[in-house]
Amino acid sequence: MKRITVAALLTPLLLGVAGRAFAQEPISYVNTLMGTESTYQFSYGNTYPAVAVPWGMNFWSPQTGENRSGWMYSYADKEIRGFRQTHQPSPWINDYGTFSIMPVSGELKLSDKERGAAYSHSNLKAQPNYFKVTFDNGTSTEMTATTRGAIFRIRFAPNQKRYLVVDAYDGGSGVTISKDRKRITGYVRNNSGDVPANFANYFTIELNKPIVSGGTSTDNVATEGKMEAEGKKTLAYVVPDVKDGEELIVRVASSFISPEQAQRNFDREVAGKSFDSIKAEAAKEWNTYMNRIKVEGGTDEQLRTFYSCLYRVLLFPRQFFEFDKGNKPIYYSPYDGKVHSGYMYTDNGFWDTFRAVHPLFTLVYPEVSVKITQSIINAYNESGFLPEWASPGHRGCMIGNNSISILTDAWMKGIRTIDAKKTLEAMIHQTKFQGPHSSVGRNGADAYFKLGYVPYPDFNESTAKTLEYAYADWCLSQFAGSIGRKDVQREYQKYAYNYKNVFDTSVGFVRGKDKNGKWIEPFDAVEWGGPFTEGSSWHWTWSVMHNPEGLAQLFGGHKAMGKRLDSLFTAPNTYKVGTYGFVIHEIAEMVALNMGQYAHGNQPIQHAIYLYNHIGEPWKAQYHLRNVMNRLYNSGSKGYCGDEDNGQTSAWYVFSAMGFYPVCPGKPEYVLGSPLFKKATISLPNGKKFTIDAQGNDAKNVYIDNAQLSGKPFTRNFLTHKEIVGGGTLKLKMADKPNTSRGTKNSDLPYSMDKK
Repeated sequence: MKRITVAALLTPLLLGVAGRAFAQEPISYVNTLMGTESTYQFSYGNTYPAVAVPWGMNFWSPQTGENRSGWMYSYADKEIRGFRQTHQPSPWINDYGTFSIMPVSGELKLSDKERGAAYSHSNLKAQPNYFKVTFDNGTSTEMTATTRGAIFRIRFAPNQKRYLVVDAYDGGSGVTISKDRKRITGYVRNNSGDVPANFANYFTIELNKPIVSGGTSTDNVATEGKMEAEGKKTLAYVVPDVKDGEELIVRVASSFISPEQAQRNFDREVAGKSFDSIKAEAAKEWNTYMNRIKVEGGTDEQLRTFYSCLYRVLLFPRQFFEFDKGNKPIYYSPYDGKVHSGYMYTDNGFWDTFRAVHPLFTLVYPEVSVKITQSIINAYNESGFLPEWASPGHRGCMIGNNSISILTDAWMKGIRTIDAKKTLEAMIHQTKFQGPHSSVGRNGADAYFKLGYVPYPDFNESTAKTLEYAYADWCLSQFAGSIGRKDVQREYQKYAYNYKNVFDTSVGFVRGKDKNGKWIEPFDAVEWGGPFTEGSSWHWTWSVMHNPEGLAQLFGGHKAMGKRLDSLFTAPNTYKVGTYGFVIHEIAEMVALNMGQYAHGNQPIQHAIYLYNHIGEPWKAQYHLRNVMNRLYNSGSKGYCGDEDNGQTSAWYVFSAMGFYPVCPGKPEYVLGSPLFKKATISLPNGKKFTIDAQGNDAKNVYIDNAQLSGKPFTRNFLTHKEIVGGGTLKLKMADKPNTSRGTKNSDLPYSMDKK
């Protein structure tokens, strides 16, 4: 595969504005098209340009793909088929409760395959709070969003017929054009499974101009003048009374609770408000959250990449709650189909986001973590299991018990609004039983506790599951110990060592083992699948986040582990497709990186570089981290080296660019790297600030020569959560040559279970 470089990936659009002076507001740096030039075969992010507010219940996006396609938007496509209210967290998970709005000029075309309007990127503007496109036919569409609503501003091309199409998709839907001819209401039930039978998204749309005429379509049969439709697939089209030069303003809001709640959301968020005021409100909200992290001293491109990544981090998980007439939070439960008081969040794969997204929230946005942790327990109360991949209910995807990690990490950092007894009950239950999918609860639990590992081939992805379960058990032991349950702490701390049972010291890799204790033969560390999830042994061998010291001893000591880490980047980037049977996109992306066996485009290995700090070789981490940031990220349409995944690949960059990373969520500390910027300031919710001041930092000076924390000499390879939230300054002197005597003492090394 062709080697990926920043220069090769930058789009012509971004190259054309290089060096432009930006305003101080973070939103002005964001390119929402970052990572949108993806396909099924190869991902540069698999993102779409979401117009939204942080953690919004609904996003809005131009749709270039066909209805219900997970690949809803591609930078390479030439037409837009609609403007879609979307809840899609990933093309692999797909969408639910979605519908679209599309202005049509000239001949009326209803099908999404026929009504697409051509456009060029030179006539497009994409921001977190705003999207505008002028089609080749002369019609322009602008949209901006609130948490549960949106406003469109449409200018039709002159001297053509004008229509507005509301597509309620297939999957069960209904649309109604109101008798006063100003509203279109309806519902959609489309989803990708795992929701109660009464699931629906109810919407209300209001035009600022009367509807002259219109009709509806039921199951692809259109009827002029028919004002209602209900069926498997419905659609409404109207002719608004708008003249040349006039604006058509379209306001919309929706609810997962009821039509009445949809109207309440409409009245609260968009009724009587102008397009420009909503646009300004959304910009203010984005800037308020983004301003909590201010980076300085980088290039324009680095600033664009950083804040484009931060934008992605702040999208998911989405709010799934609304506010009743008394302004109290309520939500439709995607687990039991009832309406409850409180908070619910969804659209998150914890296998991805436990690593950096949620740790970033606990540090910079703890008020959001408060509600998310409450939501996780609410899901347990309503379904009997903690969520692992929710969209909007339990979905069968990925592995592990990473809900336990998220709850523990928040708890150990002082976010303690959940009931401790109930939480421990939920955690223990999650480890002992399997839920409606193998990814919910613990697949292979009986074998895991009996044998100390999950056997292969009895259970697919068994070695990866063993490693993740051992880490989750460590998290559970930490939580139990913090609330005085020493019995549970001792029991699960024992299970936290189960990673040893799948590590073969004779080859220096983790591998599959059968139920009789025999290693699966033949073994090749470059073979994907089988006992591993979306990777090979090269990628999963490092998944002992809670005990890198113990891992090092299995290798034969710090030096031996260091050599194996070195070889991660020097080994040939060869592979065997294994049980996948073909080159999955993650394999193609690893090969394209040309960085040996390092596969940054997927999550299992994203912490591995930081492990150099645990064996007293921090300068190697500094070198590789800067290399990854510079080579594998940019703000263009090919901005990522794999799936972005609900903010995780972005959160890695946000943390790493500031200069530290949460290698082991559940332990309130962060491992140092090499900051990308000369200065990064975190404005904490408690009113304090923490600054990383990297003096002399530039493209060559990637190494930490020496450091001071709040004026005192600092040799450690890690910061504690308490040190950061307490405020202060970490002053680093950067150099172009490594300081191989700094960060080498045992006291300098980050946390490990077996660190003495």
